[in-house]
Amino acid sequence: MKHARIRYQGEVHAVTVEADNAVRLADGRLLQEQQVEWLPPATGNMFALGLNYADHAAELAFTPPTEPLAFVKSVGTYTGHNQVSWRPDNVAYMHYECELVAVIGKPARNVKREDALEYLAGYTVCNDYAIRDYLENYYRPNLRVKNRDATTPVGPWIVDVAEVPDASNLTLRTWINGELKQQGSTKDMIFDIPYLIEYLSSFMTLQPGDMIATGTPEGLADVVRGDEVVVEVEGVGRLVNRIVSEAEFFALNRQEA
Repeated sequence: MKHARIRYQGEVHAVTVEADNAVRLADGRLLQEQQVEWLPPATGNMFALGLNYADHAAELAFTPPTEPLAFVKSVGTYTGHNQVSWRPDNVAYMHYECELVAVIGKPARNVKREDALEYLAGYTVCNDYAIRDYLENYYRPNLRVKNRDATTPVGPWIVDVAEVPDASNLTLRTWINGELKQQGSTKDMIFDIPYLIEYLSSFMTLQPGDMIATGTPEGLADVVRGDEVVVEVEGVGRLVNRIVSEAEFFALNRQEA
């Protein structure tokens, strides 16, 4: 089953997703994908992994890490499916990152690897845009690289764990304006999801709605104003957004305020 959060006629609804991405409201009404505003399906903390794919580490000429390289993303960075993101003015390189995301379903503290999947609500997808101009350290990206408003599309929904029998063997793909630019597999992850849950919960309590963004494979490319970017994780979801300029983004926000 797929669970989503949408806004319709000014109200936020928790919905189930049916055929052709239609959503069912609690009162039984069925709405089509383009009739609703898609919101991030979870709104907890996001723990994002750097250099968690062996092929991506090789692409950047780095030795694969020996322990997870995690950083935290703020809630303000999230945006939803079919929404816009933005490229800051006067930057030279902004790239996508297609990622499988594990969503925590109940408080998790000192969880053992073999029990880790019992603590998941399910899986979703994110596109963790990065502003390469400001990157000083691949191991610990600074705030200007990864924590800008609305630069992390998340969604469209959460898929139940049972519907993804092997999260360690899924294909990830990214398209820019319909052209395939990135393709990889979660089998190349250095630290898999059970390991990451065990690792993070060993020193902190993971809460329902928290997310673990598991990193991206090789194959990054620059994106610019006007691009439509689609990221997809096999068996989980296909997440679409469009890039606008800095001026367009903040003009849209002023209109909605």
